[in-house]
Amino acid sequence: VTLTQRHHPLSRASSALLIRCSVCGIRRGTTGRMTANDAADAGVGRLVEEAARVGELARELQDSAANLFSRTWNEEQALRQRALALDSDLRRLQSSFDDAVRRGRITDTKDAEKLDEELYRARCLISEGDVGSLLPSKAYGRFLKMFLGPINVRATRKDVRLKVKEEYNKYRDRTAFMFLLFPSALLLLRVRIWNDCFPAWPVQLYQAWLLFLYTSLALRENILRVNGSDIRPWWIYHHYCAMLMSLVSLTWEIKGQPDCASKQKGVQLFLGWAVMQGFAMLLQNRYQRQRLYTRIALGKARRMDVVWGETAGVKGQLLVLYPILFILQGFEAYVGVKLLLIAMDGLVPEWQVVVSGFLLVLMAVGNFINTVQTLVAKLRFKAKMKRTKIKKELDSPLPENSRSDRSQ
Repeated sequence: VTLTQRHHPLSRASSALLIRCSVCGIRRGTTGRMTANDAADAGVGRLVEEAARVGELARELQDSAANLFSRTWNEEQALRQRALALDSDLRRLQSSFDDAVRRGRITDTKDAEKLDEELYRARCLISEGDVGSLLPSKAYGRFLKMFLGPINVRATRKDVRLKVKEEYNKYRDRTAFMFLLFPSALLLLRVRIWNDCFPAWPVQLYQAWLLFLYTSLALRENILRVNGSDIRPWWIYHHYCAMLMSLVSLTWEIKGQPDCASKQKGVQLFLGWAVMQGFAMLLQNRYQRQRLYTRIALGKARRMDVVWGETAGVKGQLLVLYPILFILQGFEAYVGVKLLLIAMDGLVPEWQVVVSGFLLVLMAVGNFINTVQTLVAKLRFKAKMKRTKIKKELDSPLPENSRSDRSQ
């Protein structure tokens, strides 16, 4: 500006105008920045107010939920007391009825059947309905506590309990195919590829899968028992023994050449038994699932009941399943004895062979005893139903046509 003023006096006005414009621009920029800061402060204020409002709503919702749960808990405790009292009365009536039948105090068959039917309906309503969740559950046992800890696995809703049972049945269906295919593939590969001598790793992989299978089955069955299923304790203990045998077999050294056929005779027999077991499981699933649905529809079984090796009820099952089960149990005992003899002869003198043979014999004997007990109970039940049916036919009045025929 100074140079311009020195050479051009007329430019002083222009310079003054330029300075004034620059000052106005600075003021205008400062005003703009102040407006943005004010807007930011206003936005932060709105966020603070919104956060306070949300916090207040959260506190109100927490209070409402706490009041609801408190009322629900009080109502649940009242219903639980009523359910316990009703269950106690039902047990007392059932005991009195059984004692009266045993001593012959009830002579009228119709009254006995009516009373038994009423008691059965009451038991079904308590155990199968939502009332069952109010009753004390069965003891969890150490197995569940060891794997899951002290948590509650009892489902309060009936649909959840049925979902657990359906998932268990689907899992059994899937594992039945694997139980048949896995050992069959090993036996086939032994002949076609491995020159009649198993490598160690595929057999140990199969034993690891068996350990996983029996552990998962035992966990699911323990949870089902807690939720009201009727699985016999022996079949859970059977899976404990199978878990132990699989764990021991994982440490069993699979020896090869020389004399591979003699050293692996026990492995070959065990895989042959596993193929038979898989076939029997598939056959049981096919027969017994349809039979169980029929029994549930007729009121002879509960919806939480499951099928396993000891359950069979129709004539076709008596002619097909039970012979297969007895043959399977006999072959299982034979494999166990054979393993013990192999260990005694010194061919495979490891302690794992002795333990595996003993567990196989133990499981075979236990399966046989439980299968025979179930068969005898079913035959007695069928005989009782047959006698009741004959007595009803004798006590029922004759039709008019039959009376007229006899009079003629």
